[in-house]
Amino acid sequence: MKKITILSLTLLITGSIDSIRNLPATALFGSNLIFFFIFGALFFLLPTAMVSAELTSNIGEGGIYQWTRRAFGEKAGFLAIWLQWINVVVWLPTMLSFIAGTAAYLIDPTLAQNKFYVIIMILAIFWAITLINLRSIHVSSRFASLCTFAGLILPMTLIIALLGFWVFHGYPVQIHFTTQNFLPDISHMDNWIALTAIMLGFAGMELATVHIKDVDNPTRSFPRALAYSTVIILLTMILGSLAIALVLPANQINLINGTIQTFTYFLSAYHMSALVPVLTLLLVIGSLGGIINWVISPVRGLAQAAQLGYLPACFAAENKHGIPQNLLITQAVLVSIASCLFLCLPSVNGSYWLLTALSTQVYMFMYVCIFIDALRLRFTMNYDSSVYKIPGGKIGTVITCILGLIGCIITIAVGFIPPDNINIGSKFNYELIFCGGMIAMILPVFFCYWYKASRKAVPEIQSDDELAPAVE
Repeated sequence: MKKITILSLTLLITGSIDSIRNLPATALFGSNLIFFFIFGALFFLLPTAMVSAELTSNIGEGGIYQWTRRAFGEKAGFLAIWLQWINVVVWLPTMLSFIAGTAAYLIDPTLAQNKFYVIIMILAIFWAITLINLRSIHVSSRFASLCTFAGLILPMTLIIALLGFWVFHGYPVQIHFTTQNFLPDISHMDNWIALTAIMLGFAGMELATVHIKDVDNPTRSFPRALAYSTVIILLTMILGSLAIALVLPANQINLINGTIQTFTYFLSAYHMSALVPVLTLLLVIGSLGGIINWVISPVRGLAQAAQLGYLPACFAAENKHGIPQNLLITQAVLVSIASCLFLCLPSVNGSYWLLTALSTQVYMFMYVCIFIDALRLRFTMNYDSSVYKIPGGKIGTVITCILGLIGCIITIAVGFIPPDNINIGSKFNYELIFCGGMIAMILPVFFCYWYKASRKAVPEIQSDDELAPAVE
């Protein structure tokens, strides 16, 4: 079987995390965004990459389910993989809405604020991607690598280059960096809301580890790919966010199509508006590639839990390509239902932020599991000295995990604060939907625990031969 190369793995990881879609949400915070990006890198991105590399290299089995199962048992493992999977169900509509909003520029830009257009596009795109993933991981990984290069690296490089020309030629900018506005007033929790978008933008490092069997020499390939992708992600997201924040006024940034807004603004100033449709297509292609890994990876992890009885046996069934098709189709149905949340708030921006906040909260709980797993396994297992480990030995692992836990806890705390610069309607209505969504996402875990326990409690049905009277 043909293996995934380091280059393909790097592109797969980068495409899963480094999304040009995230830039408008982070650009909203203007001059403070650099501080929060640095904070997010130190307290989340780097710890996540280092922990994922250590666990993948030493455990020999990829993914959050296997790590947590090794550390705390099957129940904890199921909780962790459920948090990862249900996060994807809620997060995917935001990514798909970005594609819909960007594609609207090929037809009518005002469609990006039409809720019904957004929902119809979300459903059409996601079901098409689900069908691609049913074909096998090698088809989807090749597709993702191509999309990442054509639709992410090229546009991201272009928007950064255009920013450089913009500043060099002295065009007007919307923010000016001073000592006072570079550092936010961290005593006010409202100023930390930026972390919700930035942390979610950095999430996903652990996703590629479920492909450990598809990679040559994974104990060396994974750490290298994670290191390369970390550098690419951090640099491009900071510079890309600045490109939007410096050019567009904060009150004009649209969370769904803010990126193509910026490209249009740049290219109009340079009399190159004819390139807008080309860039629109590239952005759509890149976003499709970014979704591929998010669609299949958590499903493969959840299928492992289904095989152990936490879900009905039909969810563990695989097609001839080794893909858990029933789970994949069920996921598509749930994503379709989650997309209807775009009808719950008065603006598309408000619905987008609500889904982003819900997704971030659940995902941060999962990352808490990862960092605690890493701490326990580092002290209970004998790691191979010839493969990657976090520098500094056990002390280095402790420091790395503590940094990651601090970042997660702060993000969870600020996630409950509704933003003031986005039209979310009534704050009470927002909080009601938000808390109800959190309960709806976590409650099924207890049903699955009950389901597995009840199956053990039911005695096996005896066969006709066993029920027949003994013959003297």
